Order: sequence, then C-alpha cells, then structure tokens
Amino acid sequence: MKILVTGSNGFIGKNLIAELKNRGYKEIFEYGRETEEECLDKYCKEADFVFHLAGVNRPKQQSEFMEGNYGLTTTLLDTLKKHKNTSPVMISSSTQSERDNPYGESKKAAENILVEYSKETGAKVLIYRFPNVFGKWSKPNYNSAVATFCYNIAHELPIQVNDTSVIMNLVYIDDVLNELINAMEGKGNKVDEFYEVARVHTITLGEIVDLIYSFKKSRGNILVPDMSDPFIKKLYSTYLSFLPEDKFSYELKMNVDNRGSFTEFIKTRDRGQVSVNISKPGITKGNHWHHTKNEKFLVVSGKGVIRFRKVDTEEVIEYSVSGDKMEVVDIPTGYTHNIENLGNEDMVTIMWANEPFDQDRPDTYYLKV
Repeated sequence: MKILVTGSNGFIGKNLIAELKNRGYKEIFEYGRETEEECLDKYCKEADFVFHLAGVNRPKQQSEFMEGNYGLTTTLLDTLKKHKNTSPVMISSSTQSERDNPYGESKKAAENILVEYSKETGAKVLIYRFPNVFGKWSKPNYNSAVATFCYNIAHELPIQVNDTSVIMNLVYIDDVLNELINAMEGKGNKVDEFYEVARVHTITLGEIVDLIYSFKKSRGNILVPDMSDPFIKKLYSTYLSFLPEDKFSYELKMNVDNRGSFTEFIKTRDRGQVSVNISKPGITKGNHWHHTKNEKFLVVSGKGVIRFRKVDTEEVIEYSVSGDKMEVVDIPTGYTHNIENLGNEDMVTIMWANEPFDQDRPDTYYLKV
C-alpha cells in the first residue's frame, strides 16, 4: 500500500510516519512544507490512502488560516481528481470547526469541500475533529497548552494560567495513531458523520499544571507518579520528552558509612519503594524484624547469605544468594533477618519494601538473628 501523509513534519505527521514504519508499511509519501510542489502530483497519482494532516494553527496573519487549511485541501483534492484517484482521504479537522473564529471557519471550509469531493467522485472521506492532542514531539507555544506547560516547567520557565478551572478535552498521540491506522485498515471509529478517537481525557487546566509540577518535584522526593491512571501515565511520558538534553540524569542521596551504602531509588504511594544496598566484604546488615512491613531482596552482584529467625524460636534459616543467580528472597513479617557479604568484593542488593519508609512509624525492631 502506498500512503500519502501531508504535514509530514508536523506533530501528528512525524508520529504517524514513525508508527507506520514500525508496523511494516514501507511506501510512505512524505509531503511537508519543504517538499517540492511537483512531488504532490506524483504522490496523488500513486497513493492508495491519504492522511491529510497539513494545516495552520498559529499563523502571523489571519488570512493564512484559510490559505493553509482550506487552500491546501483544495489543491490536494484537485490533484487527486486530475489523476482520477479515488483513494480514501482522511482529514485532520478540529472541534473548533463549529466555532465562529478564523481557525474554526477555515477548518469547517476544508471539511465542506471534502464532503463535496466525496459526493462528486465517490471517494471515501474520513473527517476527524480532534480536540487537544498531546504527546512527544509536539511544539510548545504552537500545538497545545500541554506542550507549552511541559516545556516551560521542564526548562524552569514561568507559565501563565488565566483560569485554572477551564476544562480540557485531550487525546493522546498514541491513541490518535492507533485510530488513524485502524481507519486506514477499514476499522475506524465512526460516530454519526465524523470519526473520533475513542479515548478522550477530560481534566481541568489547573490539574494538568499541578501534575506537571509534581513530575518535576519527583526527582527530589523520588515519588513515582500513579501509573495506574491512564492520563497521568501519558502526561508523564509527554513531560519527559521535553527534558533539556543536559538534564536527563539526576543524583540520589547515598547514605554511606564504613559498612557500605544504602540509597533509596524510587517511592510510590501504593506500591512501596525500591532501594539499592551495597555491603562491604564481611559486613552484616539488618538484625531487625517487622510487624507488617515486608520486603524482597535480590542480590545482583557479589555473594552472601540471608539469615532468618522467627522471633519466638531459636532455629536459624539460611539462604545463599549470589549475583550469578537472579533469585528473589521474600522477607516475611515476624522473622528477624540479616544479610552478610561472604565475598571479597562489594555485594549489591536491590531491596523492595511494600511501603515507603515512614520515620514516625518505621515498623522496624532490632533483634539479632
């Protein structure tokens, strides 16, 4: 299948082309602002499906709305008609097409000419009225408020929010891509006369801003966002795509003494926390037990032994551990336990606890194994 994508250098276009290639589509005609005009003639002659994503969002002059949204659509359809190519045409419109503003009017005009084109030629047309689209590769101060907020907060620039109560309807780029490719394959989500992305996220502007600021703070408090929430998961991925390239990494606080070190890596509100423990040769750590807190130990480097003793018995249980064998050891409640490095090099242990450490309620009681 030969696929024409207009607006190939734009936010949705770049993502769509990347995903089409991921799925094995090889003959993709990319038409963007820098493409020579005569290429459009060749592409319209050969295309089996057209994704018309080119358009204007924020021009310098209002007249450019109609030129970029209606005018280019007219050129595209006229070229398809010239070659008697009635392949399906998908157009990226907007929920603003019903509003009385230059942008909405230009989108509505493009929709109308596409409908007339379908009546005249019999070609299938698929009109998508997208709400705000967010995700990686979007442009700040152009594509969406989400892109602007993510960019500015990641780069420590100020943001301006006039009304935090404004309700936003958003669709995520991956959901958009899935829908568009489904539509090309004959499985589009048609609702009445238009096509829609099924999953729309509704949230206030203020909530979006608060979330993005919490993402920035998470490097300090090492608290991972709630990835069980689909919108938070998608927004966090979007935020990370705007990190400055010299700020991908961040330091953690290492608690170091003559025994080695202990470093908290990540915390969650409902899935506990993960830490990295380094023990020097011959060192034993632990000798405590918990009422409710439970842990999992995974030695990834070095070798040692984990010992257990039920608090009301004298029997000691031993588990040999080594970085040569990826084996998780559960630390049950009610058992005092320790871990000893039996090797000649540092022993590195990944430790998970079912709850973040609470200094006021540590649930940790000293008792030698």
